Amino acid sequence: MFILSSPSGAGKTTISRMLLDRDGEINLSVSATTRPKRPGEVDGKHYHFVDQAEFDRMVEADEFYEWATVFGHCYGTPKAQIRSGLKEGRDYLFDIDWQGTQQLYQKDQQDVVRVFILPPSLDELQRRLTGRGTDSPEVIQARMERARAEISHWDGYDYVVVNDEVEACYDQVLAILHAERMKRARQTGLIGFVRGLMKD
Repeated sequence: MFILSSPSGAGKTTISRMLLDRDGEINLSVSATTRPKRPGEVDGKHYHFVDQAEFDRMVEADEFYEWATVFGHCYGTPKAQIRSGLKEGRDYLFDIDWQGTQQLYQKDQQDVVRVFILPPSLDELQRRLTGRGTDSPEVIQARMERARAEISHWDGYDYVVVNDEVEACYDQVLAILHAERMKRARQTGLIGFVRGLMKD
């Protein structure tokens, strides 16, 4: 489970899309959410869009690895699909905040890799958020306050990358992913392969 976290506007969604486009071995963990669908979003691909009653039912039934309320909407990571995929040796990409990261890590430490993406500066972060043209000044101010709070949790991650330039940031994230895949414990079939070598 490969986690990318960052304050809103620091680039985790862009880097996530690049990874999904360029690396055929990783799948997006699709969260459930109560927030309304945005233009161009597809149910089941970008999010599982559910109403509050269904989300509450899923919480009660312990169907989430982690869940949180962000800006008045609930988000959660359903367990079933991820668990079956991990058993088959698939990698999953998580685009979640530090609270979700903590919850996921507490439930499954050995399968979790945590990467935090920082903006080059808070001024640049505000410029990016304003440049999107999707949020009011009040929402941007709230996102900036939340960004400061999220940045304070940088030391709860295995890796920290500064997104000064998107391609360079992507290259660093990809290098982390490749290195983590090469860890002995994650190489399925390695024991049999080595035993075969030793017999020869």
